[in-house]
Formats: sequence, structure tokens, C-alpha cells
Amino acid sequence: MTSPQTATGTAAGNTAAVVLRNVRIGSGGPLAHVVIDGGRIAAITLEVPAGAAGEVVDAGGRTVLPGLWDAHVHMVQWASARRRVDLAQAPSAAAAARTMEQAARGGQRPRDEPLIGFGFRDGLWPDRPEPALLAWSQASGQAVALVSNDLHTAWLNGAALDRLGLSGHPSGVLREAECLDAVARLSEADPAVVDRRVADAVRAAAARGVVGLLDFEYADNLADWTRRAGQAPLDTRVACAVYPAHLDEAIAQGLRTGDVLPGTGGLVRVGPLKLFVDGSLNTRTALCNEPYPGMPGSDHEYGILQTEPRELERLMARAAAHGIHSAVHAIGDRANTIALDAFEKVGCPGRIEHAQLIDRADLPRFARPGLVLGVQPAHATDDRDIADRHWAGRTDRSFAYAELSAAGAELQIGSDAPVSPLDPWLGIAAAVHRSGADRRPEWHPEQAIGLPGALAAAAAGRRSVRVGDRADLVVTEHDPALLAPHELPGMQVFCTLLAGRFTHRADQAA
Repeated sequence: MTSPQTATGTAAGNTAAVVLRNVRIGSGGPLAHVVIDGGRIAAITLEVPAGAAGEVVDAGGRTVLPGLWDAHVHMVQWASARRRVDLAQAPSAAAAARTMEQAARGGQRPRDEPLIGFGFRDGLWPDRPEPALLAWSQASGQAVALVSNDLHTAWLNGAALDRLGLSGHPSGVLREAECLDAVARLSEADPAVVDRRVADAVRAAAARGVVGLLDFEYADNLADWTRRAGQAPLDTRVACAVYPAHLDEAIAQGLRTGDVLPGTGGLVRVGPLKLFVDGSLNTRTALCNEPYPGMPGSDHEYGILQTEPRELERLMARAAAHGIHSAVHAIGDRANTIALDAFEKVGCPGRIEHAQLIDRADLPRFARPGLVLGVQPAHATDDRDIADRHWAGRTDRSFAYAELSAAGAELQIGSDAPVSPLDPWLGIAAAVHRSGADRRPEWHPEQAIGLPGALAAAAAGRRSVRVGDRADLVVTEHDPALLAPHELPGMQVFCTLLAGRFTHRADQAA
């Protein structure tokens, strides 16, 4: 199956022996010592073997868990997010435009660089994006772009449209594939600059216990991550999604899902082909069986179909014939049915990304062998108000992780960063408690899953720390089971190891 944990090989860099003393083996587990050698767990013992080589680190009773994976990120977009204007709190299009105007007047970016804002949720706005609201930007000639939190809508001024060869666009609002392309092009920078930002973001992820990423960046991910790994040992494993534009090249090179890319120290591998069935909830383009309220007569009253079923099946079959799995974006219930139909007809393994709204008749089909559901529990708490409005009467089967798990589906937790922060503890907490850091009441608590299942889903299926396993580990300050719901998102990490190499140590942090 398409799982971030199937790659073989030893992580590049130092894999010297390490002994973790006085560490609790898993949540609620016993205290013991973990001996790591050759990048793997050599022993779990009550006594440190005489003459054990390597560095000895006293964990002081902290808890060791399998290292965490973020099973859905857009790494360049996430690494660039801190340089963007924060629009998350904008209550309207007019307010978002004013925030951008203030940033422009403050000289936040050189005028020859695009000024990009990120994070708005127009699904709850009382007004609509329109060119007149960005008229203030005409005088400077600076390209200005506002990007929605789900990366499915971009609102551009005239200069940004000109820069992309889209002069004369009637509204300046781009959605879906047009939006993804525009954001990628406006985000272009010197590769060395981008790589430094990505390296910083990877280090920050390691500080949260992350040992691996499934990168869905809208780019040539295989080439980009090979370049980064060639510059210095990476502090994470990476599975690289392939987009249709790069499929022929991957096939010509004989690459298959799970293959380790040469020159990456065993850390970078080929991921799945990324395909889209529908859009998103916020934009009301997620394809549903029932219409969205307040949109009678609209050309997307039920959402949109980005890829026709026959074309979806053709692409999946072509990839599968060459050993490349597929990851299919499906958010609405109708879209998930289409994705399931395609997997059944093609007969290939792979992933469905998001599965935010499901038809209960499809529940048994999600348990198909070789199928993984890439889910983002933090979206359930972030988008609850939008879901209550646009999926009114249906939210009992949205973000339905309890029912999916009970049906036998395999869940893997991701963030979809920058849609949500690249921090697995936010997703784990949302999956278990159906609430966020804002401490609002639980939202559909009947769809919560237990902590052991959530931890496994955030560790690409690893449920325990065992002898012989790869030493991709996180040592947490607290046993997760002992934390209150509002404490779990902020879990403190003592150290993270990648094949026995420390990628984060709180006791040595600058």
C-alpha cells in the first residue's frame, strides 16, 4: 500500500550507537532502556548492557513513541507561509483587502516581489472578492495575491494577473487548478532561498517529533528533494508526490512508488500520483450528492468535478501499469464515491486524500485492502462553522473518523500545511477530542477515535516501539494519555531521532 513507512535504507548522516536510559516504552508502558545501533532498535532492556557503545541520554522517565509522519503537506507553501500576510481573521473581503493595503504601505515586501496574503475563509464572508476592493494597489504596480486557507482560491490584482499572462481576467478570482498554478508561480524564488526556507521548516517539524513527510507540493518534487538531499543530510524522510505533468518523465526513468531516489541517503522516495476529483468545502466546490444552500441555478450547485471518471481511471491505470500508486483528492460524498469506484475498476493500491464528507453506503468500501485514507483532523475543528453552514444536516457524517475506523479503513493523519500548521499534535488532539486549542465544545464527539489509534495514524501505522524497528523515534515530555484535552496540542518534545540520529534535542536547543 502507499504508506510513508515502506522505504528501506539507512538515513544519511551519523547513525552511531545511542542509549536512551530511563524511558517509558509507549504511552502507559514500563520504564526501560532503549539501545540503538546501526539506525535500528537493538535492544529494550531493564539494564544497560555492559560496555554499551555510543552516547547515553537519560530520558528521565519521559515517553518514547514511534516517530511521527505528516501524511499530507505542501512543503514550499508551508515554508513560505511565515513570509505572507496573515488573513486568517479577516471577516470579509473588504477587511482582507484592507489588511493587504496596510501591509503594502508598511513596506512588508519589495515592490518587485509579489505581496501574498494567506488564510482567508470566504465561505463565511458576507461579501465577495472583487477588483474594486484592490484598486489601492494600482498605483504601485506591485503584484498582490490573497490565497484562501485551503489553497483552492486566489484573488489577484491586475499586476499579479499581468505577471501570469492573465490580463483582463474579469474578477481576478482563480479557483482549483488555476489557483494552484498561480500560487506556485507567484511563489517562485531562487532555489537556494527556497531550500533554506524548507530546511528551516523541516527543523521546526523535527522539534514537533516529525520524522517523515508526504509532500504534495505543486512542483517537480522528485527533482527538488533530490537537490536538497544532495546539499546536506535531510532531517526527515520524504515521499514525493508526482503530478500528471511529470508522470511521463517518472515512467521513462522507471520510477515506482516506494523507490528510494539515488543520492538522497535513503531518505527520499517516490510517492503517489496526485489526482483531483473535486474542489473544497470553503469554496463550495467539493462535489456532493445534495446541493449547497443558497446556490439554486448555479453552475456548481453540487460542487465541481475536476476530473471525469473515465479520465481519472485512465490516469490511475497508466500509473499503476508502471508501479505508481495514486492519491486521489476527494472531499465531498459524491467525489468519494467516484474515487472508490475508480480504485475498484482499476484494481490498484493508493490513497484517498481528505474524505471529509462520506456516503454511509460507501463505508465498507473504504476498507479496501491497499487503500489508505489521508485525513486532516485539524480541519474538522478549523472548518466546523463552514461545515455547519454549507453541509447543514450532513455534518454527522463529515470527518467521520470513528465510523471509518470501525469499518476497517486505514487512516493516516496529515496537516495539509499550510492549511493547518505542520504539527501532528494538533491533528492527534482533534482526532481524539474533536476540539481545538480554542477550547470550544466538542464537535460531533461521536466521530472521535481513541488515542492509540490516533497516535498510530500519525505514525504511518506504527503502534509500538519494538526491537528491530527502525529508530525513527520521538521522546515526549509527558505521556500523551495523561494530558488534558487542551494540553495535548501543545505536547512538548524532548528529542526526535531519525534512524538513531538526533534531529532535535530540547536540552541542546539554541
